[in-house]
Amino acid sequence: MAPRFQVRPLGGGIGCLAMLLVSVVASVLLTVVLNVVLRSV
Repeated sequence: MAPRFQVRPLGGGIGCLAMLLVSVVASVLLTVVLNVVLRSV
């Protein structure tokens, strides 16, 4: 991956909050996908 695409938060608090939000959303989506896959088996 190119360094240009690294996340550079403008505001420390806002950047940290944004990364936390992205992490939470990603984990929720992963959980939903796993549940759908397990139910379809």
